[in-house]
Amino acid sequence: MSILTLLTDFGTQDAYAGIMKGVILSINPQAVIIDITHHIDPQDVIQAAYIIKSSYRYFPEGTVHVIVVDPGVGSDRRIVALEMMGHIFLAPDNGVLTLLMDEGKTGSIVSVENTRYFLKSVSRTFHGRDIFAPVGAHLCRGMDIRNLGSPLDPQNLVHLKIDKPCLSGKDRLVGSVVCFDGFGNCISNIDETSLKKIDTRGSGRMLEIKIGEHTIKGMSLSYADTEPKSPLAIMGSFGYLEIALNQGNARHALGIEKGDTITLEYGQEMHGEK
Repeated sequence: MSILTLLTDFGTQDAYAGIMKGVILSINPQAVIIDITHHIDPQDVIQAAYIIKSSYRYFPEGTVHVIVVDPGVGSDRRIVALEMMGHIFLAPDNGVLTLLMDEGKTGSIVSVENTRYFLKSVSRTFHGRDIFAPVGAHLCRGMDIRNLGSPLDPQNLVHLKIDKPCLSGKDRLVGSVVCFDGFGNCISNIDETSLKKIDTRGSGRMLEIKIGEHTIKGMSLSYADTEPKSPLAIMGSFGYLEIALNQGNARHALGIEKGDTITLEYGQEMHGEK
């Protein structure tokens, strides 16, 4: 089975994603095409970096992941193919692979230069159709990525400066909102490892999560742990802290924007309260 995933900011209103699938199937009719999402916010490379890092591990080895969030389309930016942990990633060299490469387990990386694997006519505005789709189709037929072009040193690829949670004192952790899902849950850059770095200074102190003018006391284990329309903080399925609203849209109800600061710290002793 040859599996190919698509992750783009094209949306589903226009024909772009569908045309890419047509090109792929014209070259490799046996390809199994999976849409991770086409609803990355337009040109949001950082959001795409988080989504591909969180998603690829749930696919079998040998999967080809095609990432087209490409504000530099038509410029002199490179397209790269990367082998990593049994998967192949095809993406613009704009930093979208930063979080993957930070895991430090990269294999071969090449610059995609061999026009033999492109469509005959390449537009300056739709490389998803003319380069990414045909190259991805050939890769999921088993083609060696070294056929695509010259090898690259990982250090020469574009790396984004992506903010990470930081400690402020021994018991205060500061992070930020990275993106939102379709339910209006606000997904942060705070993962479980970062959260464990906070010094609780003993038992009996409740964690307080602050965003804007809102304070949430304690972490929830499920979205239903609070009353309907009440805000909560929870570790989401991808391992990042989320601000959510039980049966509601936290983004709209709380007025949260991308990049907003989230602060976690332990409050005062609760003096035996449960």
